[in-house]
Amino acid sequence: MTLRHRRTLSAALATTLAGGALAGALLSAPAANADAWRDKEYWLKESGVTNAWQVSKGAGVKVAIIDSGVDGSHPDLKGVVVGGTDVSGAGAPNGQKSIGAKPEHGTLVATMLAGRGHATPTPSASPSPSASGSAAPKPPPPPPTTPPAGGPDGITGVAPEAEILAISTWLGSPNPGGKTDQEQIPEAVRWAVDNGAKVINISLGSTSPDWPQSWDAAFLYAEQKDVVIVAAAGNRVGGNIQVGAPATIPGVLTVAGLDGEGRASVDSSSQGISIGVAAPAEKLVGGLPGGSYAEWAGTSGAAPIVSGVAALIRSKWPEMSATQVINRIVSTAKDAGAPGKDPLYGYGILDAEAALKNDVPTTSTNPLGSIADWIRVHRRGVFSEPSQAPVASPTSAAPTLADPTVPVAKTPATVDDALPAAVVLGFGALFIALVAGAAIQLRRVLKNPPAVPEEVETGALLKVDPPSRQ
Repeated sequence: MTLRHRRTLSAALATTLAGGALAGALLSAPAANADAWRDKEYWLKESGVTNAWQVSKGAGVKVAIIDSGVDGSHPDLKGVVVGGTDVSGAGAPNGQKSIGAKPEHGTLVATMLAGRGHATPTPSASPSPSASGSAAPKPPPPPPTTPPAGGPDGITGVAPEAEILAISTWLGSPNPGGKTDQEQIPEAVRWAVDNGAKVINISLGSTSPDWPQSWDAAFLYAEQKDVVIVAAAGNRVGGNIQVGAPATIPGVLTVAGLDGEGRASVDSSSQGISIGVAAPAEKLVGGLPGGSYAEWAGTSGAAPIVSGVAALIRSKWPEMSATQVINRIVSTAKDAGAPGKDPLYGYGILDAEAALKNDVPTTSTNPLGSIADWIRVHRRGVFSEPSQAPVASPTSAAPTLADPTVPVAKTPATVDDALPAAVVLGFGALFIALVAGAAIQLRRVLKNPPAVPEEVETGALLKVDPPSRQ
């Protein structure tokens, strides 16, 4: 692959790290009362998450976040990050250093997915004066204790009992670690699978629907190891009119974005046939590295909501396959837009409660396709050789879902089948001959008209007696 091609893909990924991820919507990051931020998490109720917690909160499930790094010291993430790595060559070995063009991005995603909140210390009351006017003796301070993880303040994630694997990547600007996007993404996916992730969240993307062939093997590996991969569809405001890779890879659960009214977001979403489900993507809140909070928007925030629901399901039914998990999410979604699956909402709007409580028929087929089948058809089964960089135009995109079933063309007619055609041709020839004969006869009549006009034929035979002779 040429340097120019590598730069092309890097530029595409960079565009949607800033656009398909944050969408330029990081609105504020001041220190504030944590209770106010908790109150802004409207999606917990509207998407059915609070009712889904009656069934599961994600305990025992590891979710890998492939992003810009996760600050595990954030008050809402204490005890949540249980492992991690850096695949960029520029981050911390545990994946908890915030790096790249949008270093805050990974922590925002992590708090929305698995934040546990925290307990705000209660300020001690000032000593009250005694009746004599002198201050009452101050009791000795209690021994210092470590506050328990979690609490009523701050951000609580969709799966507050799940665990996070932080995988830091450097995208969106030149990587001082020297590793390209083609190297980082597949390495991150493989590490997540090998280290026990049952769900992988990728709130990153590109402006191209194609992906480098070097990614095939890693996503196939995740599929074969029964791991659910959730990806953000990308945002129009960031240049993603159509869904870009890796959200176009077959088998990946691609998440579109909704506005505050529950409609497809004009800015914070894109469209495409690979979309599986839609979730809130505007007026979101999350934690920032260092312990503060921010409002933001984009399908980068919609993806961890869906990843959290996948973690709830995998916690409730540990033996359930990734195919079944995805099918449960999309089949219980509330239909929106055009009836059935459509390029704006996919199968519909996320309903976490239904996904955890409804009876869903089992299936052995991922409704969003299979990377194994795609490789067999479109790569001719070969995925080890490097490919050219993706073409920027979405019109050149290769199919990303299972090929639709179409009627099979019939074999050309045999001798028996040719009989009707011969009959038609015969009648045609006879008709032409009759017309030609009639024309010749007409010409003869016109050239030699009869001496006495012919009487009109009436169809009756009359007998006339000859006149008598006198």
